Amino acid sequence: MTQPLLEGLPPIVADDAHILILGNMPSVMSLAGAQYYANPRNAFWRITGHIFGFDPYAPYAQRTAALCSNGVAVWDVLRMCRRRGSLDSAIEPDSVVANDFGPFFDAHSAIARVFFNGAAAEKHFTRLAAIDRPLRYRRLPSTSPAQTMRYEDKLRAWREAIVDAG
Repeated sequence: MTQPLLEGLPPIVADDAHILILGNMPSVMSLAGAQYYANPRNAFWRITGHIFGFDPYAPYAQRTAALCSNGVAVWDVLRMCRRRGSLDSAIEPDSVVANDFGPFFDAHSAIARVFFNGAAAEKHFTRLAAIDRPLRYRRLPSTSPAQTMRYEDKLRAWREAIVDAG
């Protein structure tokens, strides 16, 4: 049976964003709640809260506002795909459609750094996105609970990369 075509979320972004964090595709839980990184086991909000000094358990609107006030945008590489469950490895390769990054970067020209939240985001962006501007890219360890790395090691890698970008 063919899986339904899933559609991602709009970006979290303010006009003055200078950093973009790209995931691959929101999880089932994130899509159902219309919130990025809605799975409480995902370390994204704990990590970014620690780095930028906000409460990772605050209401979603406060967390997204905190990222925006720090010049951080969040989006995903994929706009649409078919997938059973939430794992990136379950995405049907022939179903992927990337977000349209050209107009996004045109509208947010201050973005100079792109951080990939895991290898799948980097792989799909490299393969699907045609970007004609100089940007600096860096893959970070996935904040997903499926990435079996100690939280402290993920936090250290993210903090070093983000602080270096600042």
